[in-house]
Parts: sequence; C-alpha cells; structure tokens
Amino acid sequence: MKQLKTLLVDDEYSAIEGLAIRLEAFSQIEVVGYARNVTEALALISKTEPDLIFLDIEMPGQSGFELIKQLQPETCPAIIFVTAFHQYAVQAFEVRALDYLLKPVKKERLAEAIARVAVNLDIGSSKQHMLEVADIIQTGDAAGLADTAPAYRIEQEKLVIQDGHHPAQLIPYREIVWIDAAGDYMCVHTSTETFVMRARMKSLINDVLPDGFLRIHKSTIVNLQYVVKLEPLMNSEYNLVLTNQKSLKVSRTYSRQLKLSLCGIRSD
Repeated sequence: MKQLKTLLVDDEYSAIEGLAIRLEAFSQIEVVGYARNVTEALALISKTEPDLIFLDIEMPGQSGFELIKQLQPETCPAIIFVTAFHQYAVQAFEVRALDYLLKPVKKERLAEAIARVAVNLDIGSSKQHMLEVADIIQTGDAAGLADTAPAYRIEQEKLVIQDGHHPAQLIPYREIVWIDAAGDYMCVHTSTETFVMRARMKSLINDVLPDGFLRIHKSTIVNLQYVVKLEPLMNSEYNLVLTNQKSLKVSRTYSRQLKLSLCGIRSD
C-alpha cells in the first residue's frame, strides 16, 4: 500500500509531538504537516492534499467539527479524531470519522485506527461514504442514514460492534461499566475507552446484554458489578456512584428495580 499523506491538527504542540513520534512506527504513514488551528489546517490541506487527518476537536476559535464543515465531501480526507473528551463520540460518528481515539492514545488503538484507514482507502469507500452522509444530512433522509449505520450482535461473552466497513470491535461484557445514549447511538464505556455503536436502548437491554446490566434512566444502562453506592435525592431519585467515581442519575421510574437488584447482588 502506498504511503498515506497525513496531517496532524491539534492546538497543543506536545500532543502533536507525541502523536508524531508514535506514528514513526508505521511505515505507511507520511506526516506532511502540522496545524494548531482550523485556519492553518485549511491552508495545509489545500497545499498538501492529505489522505488522512488526525484531528483534535476542542481548539481555540473553531473546532474540529467546524473544519470538516469547510471541506468538500468528495475530496475530504479520512478523519481520525484524537481528543481527551468522550462526549463528542456520537457527533464524530455522525460525520463518519473512521475512528475516535481518546488521549493518551495507546499504540494498539493507533494501529487499529490506521488499519481501518488502509482498508477504507483501499476499497475507495471512505470519501464516498462521507459524500453519501453529507447528502443524507442535507436531504433529511433518515432512512438512508440508517442503511449506513453499524449493527450489533452477541458472540459468546462479548458485545460485537460491526459496521460492515471496519473490523469488528469485541468488548467483553465484564469490561463494560456503563452505556449512555444519544438518539439512536450508544456510547459504550469501559474503564479505559469509549466505543460508539448505533442501537436502541430497549433492544440492548432486552435482547443483547446479559444479566447484571440494568437500565437506571431512559438514556443510561449500568453494569451492577461496578456500582459502589446510591446517594438519595429528591422525589425518589438517586445518584449512583461507580467504582471509577463516575456519578449517574437514577430516575424514579427505575429506582425501585435498581434497589431490588442491588440487594440481590449484595446477598449473593
């Protein structure tokens, strides 16, 4: 495979430097430039015509998403977001980034992301897919977006996320701490990473996840093994605290079942 002309965009020089050092281990990557903001990035994209951009999200002035808006879908490079914040994962997924890496980036995840780019560019699907999604967003064709979205299935003791273009991601159920929703998308959180999938909360809890997972809110599922305490609020609502100190709200609708389930776990 030919080398991928690659641009690094991040407002923190140390982040650019660290990523550039890690990328030296990948012979298929040719770093052709660095940018600290959207204006610099646009100038470099015009000059170098990169195949791939590692893109930060929160930057002074304009964000990484605003950079993508200024690119033509038919000529848009493959995008891998690199950020310290998991909450943008759904939005990144909607613009069809090929991957979403959380800082600090692990070598194994970086290798996986680059492999995805290689597969997509080899079959010529990445830029075409960006163009298709742009058309869907402009026309409001929700059914068209659903046709391109990832699916999920059960395989032994792992949740498998497969979108038809990328290699499958296999996440052991025991490593899933909680899952939260944004529309038809789910963010699946382990103690170290966040994965994004297209699914409905009801389908996950009824048809996919094993015993030990419980819905605590219309948009949240938790793995009960990671719950350390409940803090009462008003109106029969609670804050649930996980082993990683993450606090999640328990709505009144689900509070009774949660308490019964926790009592069952504690008595085992």
